[in-house]
Amino acid sequence: MGASSGIGHEVARLLIGQGWTVGVAARRVEKLEDLRDCAPERVFTARIDVTDAHADEALCRFIERMGGLDLYFHAAGIGRKNPELQAETELKTMQTNALGFARMVGEAYRYFVLNGGGHIACITSIAGTKGMGPAPAYSATKAMQSTYLQALEQLAGNKRLNIHFTDIRPGFVDTPLLDNTSHFPMLMRTDKVALHILKAIEKQRHVCIIDCRWRMVTALWRRIPNWVWRRMRLIKNQDEHHH
Repeated sequence: MGASSGIGHEVARLLIGQGWTVGVAARRVEKLEDLRDCAPERVFTARIDVTDAHADEALCRFIERMGGLDLYFHAAGIGRKNPELQAETELKTMQTNALGFARMVGEAYRYFVLNGGGHIACITSIAGTKGMGPAPAYSATKAMQSTYLQALEQLAGNKRLNIHFTDIRPGFVDTPLLDNTSHFPMLMRTDKVALHILKAIEKQRHVCIIDCRWRMVTALWRRIPNWVWRRMRLIKNQDEHHH
């Protein structure tokens, strides 16, 4: 879900290369054609907008068309710097990253409950580690996503369901959603990040922070007292980013 560009597109390409039957979905279905061309007999495409109230029903129809589902991979999301706290930006981010996320991941969960289990892997972000002033809705929704996955994992465990979860938290990645990459520290290549993601899925990792540098950074962030964090200035001149 969210395979039209960036990380989602690259992960789909790698899965196709590994021989998976892959269903790729996005708002811009024309951006999926090159993936279908990789293996037309086992690549399915669908136009699904996670902010659509009926997107969960569209996912159900898509799974049926594919003949089943073993792995649900969620890469749909938006992120934008919004220090002026413009209402439209905040609400659009919430709609996509919170409401849209819960709508689609919830539907995948319910499908796996009824069909013997499966694996849900989602791209969240290191931005969910702390509340980030330059991008309030983005950091808040990324924290929500990680907490939601943790809650579903506990729920599935309590019910003894065979559903696995992988929370993928990349640092800054060089994707089309980065507007001015020169202002981002420790920028990572999409292809390298996608390889990390595939390994995490194969090993059924619960949480995967990509990469080791960002694991150290986020570990330090967690240790910063709130009274210090409140006074910190984060990255300047960042305009738009995703995951």
